Amino acid sequence: MNGEPAEPAPASAMLSQVVELIESKNRFMITAHVRPDGDSLGSSLALYWILVALGKDPVVIMRDRVPHAYRTLPGAAEVLTMPEITEPFDGAFVIECSDIDRPGLVGLEKQNVVNIDHHSTTALFGNINWIDSTASAVGEMIYNLCKALGVTPTKEIATCIYTALLTDTGSFQFSNTTERTFKIASELVRRGVEPAMVSQALYYSYPFSKIKLLGLALSTLERDETGQIAWIRVSREAMVEADASEEDADGIVNYALSIGEVKAVAFFKELDDKAWRISLRSKNKINVARVAETFGGGGHKNAAGCGAEGEFDDVCLRVITGLKEAVLGVRV
Repeated sequence: MNGEPAEPAPASAMLSQVVELIESKNRFMITAHVRPDGDSLGSSLALYWILVALGKDPVVIMRDRVPHAYRTLPGAAEVLTMPEITEPFDGAFVIECSDIDRPGLVGLEKQNVVNIDHHSTTALFGNINWIDSTASAVGEMIYNLCKALGVTPTKEIATCIYTALLTDTGSFQFSNTTERTFKIASELVRRGVEPAMVSQALYYSYPFSKIKLLGLALSTLERDETGQIAWIRVSREAMVEADASEEDADGIVNYALSIGEVKAVAFFKELDDKAWRISLRSKNKINVARVAETFGGGGHKNAAGCGAEGEFDDVCLRVITGLKEAVLGVRV
């Protein structure tokens, strides 16, 4: 593994290095962060189909299984779930990970790692580090890679990339949505994507347990004295009562953000005694990624996450104080 350079190389130069590697080698693995989401999984599967189109020998390996909402994605059934990488590959593509530990795979650090991400805070842990913070999603970068390799997007490639764009832009609602995002989405629809079918799979195929958990979570909804910050909590007891899986908690944070006057929200998911996973969301120019970074996390300006340990009241106070500072623009 290479050491971290002070500055990432220009995205165009790194894209050229990725193209060169793919064109000159054959056996590749693709992975993404634990609990893969629409961008990481959609981008991984799109890259898989691009490599297949080139006659390469790719495999997608994740530590965690494919979430229910994404099991209809082309290639989802081919994803291997395993904790360790035991064979060498010509290249290991790591999609949307802040550091080399994020995929949760033992032995990954021994591979020829290609780090692909659109978060500016990502560590430069790869032998190749292709970081493009102007991209709305990694899916946008994979689209550019597809074009650079001279591959015509198939329906499989297009559907996977479209899913990445749709989910990481909040259905084209987040501020990372650009004219370029819509141009790519339009091209993908011309290539066979059925937007209604993708949206139905993602947003209208929930298991009963998810809706049950949502009801329990919303009963914990609170706001601060300004009415501009809200938070929701899901306890381990609520998970048991709803008979919910980990992925059933995904997306609950957005319900608090739908309140008109609320500008920033936090979702606290209890992992273990005094251990919390925290999702942060915001509207407009409020940067919650900076709040997440103070807890060792990161993400987008309007969508970020982190972890924390301690009694809930103490953790909540620290997070909400950070959100107040982000919303009000002054230290609280």
